[in-house]
Amino acid sequence: MTEEINTALLAELKRLADAVQRLAGPAPSVNDWDAADCFVWAPLRQHLQPVKKPNRVALKLIRGVDHVRDILHENTVRFAEGYAANNVLLWGARGMGKSSLVKAVHEDVRRESGVALKLVEVHREDIASLPNLLDLLKDTPYRVIVFCDDLSFDHDDTAYKSLKAALDGGVEGRPDNVLFYATSNRRHLLPRHMMENEQSTAINPSEAVEEKVSLSDRFGLWLGFHKCSQEDYLGMIDGYADHFKLGLARDTLHAEALEWATTRGARSGRVAWQYIQDLAGRMRVHIDRV
Repeated sequence: MTEEINTALLAELKRLADAVQRLAGPAPSVNDWDAADCFVWAPLRQHLQPVKKPNRVALKLIRGVDHVRDILHENTVRFAEGYAANNVLLWGARGMGKSSLVKAVHEDVRRESGVALKLVEVHREDIASLPNLLDLLKDTPYRVIVFCDDLSFDHDDTAYKSLKAALDGGVEGRPDNVLFYATSNRRHLLPRHMMENEQSTAINPSEAVEEKVSLSDRFGLWLGFHKCSQEDYLGMIDGYADHFKLGLARDTLHAEALEWATTRGARSGRVAWQYIQDLAGRMRVHIDRV
């Protein structure tokens, strides 16, 4: 009888131990900075997931944004060399290469400078975990660009407060080895109706709007991307065609590219790349973005 009771107690203890372990969640993973140059932040495991083959294009293939490209490149070089640099918000028209430029500049500066510059992407839904990420990054010997693509906030979304605190760094300050780059279709990151609602319901409307707009002010550099002209669009097409050696007559190439843009209702770097993929597929040419 005693043996049966002991067996039952052991089984119950094991069940309770398993339940506690499940509640505790997965153990933090060991992060290997040497595994890659680009990582994706996985907050549940406190893990930096290495990206062996990042989705990016060579910097020389990004056309039509020369001015902002040069500013971002110089800012990144200064950061890699250990000098003062600004957090950057790249905002504006869809498909004009905002995120592609961040990834391309990171790779170009890393190769040119010889500095082990790391890029860590944080998904929009994981913004609230930024304090944990910064706590992890501050002790690493590497210089790290924290990158958030397509950043924006909707009504009743309070995650932007975590981003504001991370950009300013609170009492401790932002780690010297960390810089923030973000892309967004909106310069102020919040929809206009959200600001208007805050203004109409607040006791002091100007203070409510100031609270929302001040998020963008945490970025020292605002780099604007605007809809491209036909000349810029065809320049992108020519650059891709020459790089990938797509032997199509220039007049035919331009005519097809313009027709492709018309069917999409827009001209942009993304539309140019989509046309090039279609053309390369028809010509049975293998292409690699880097």
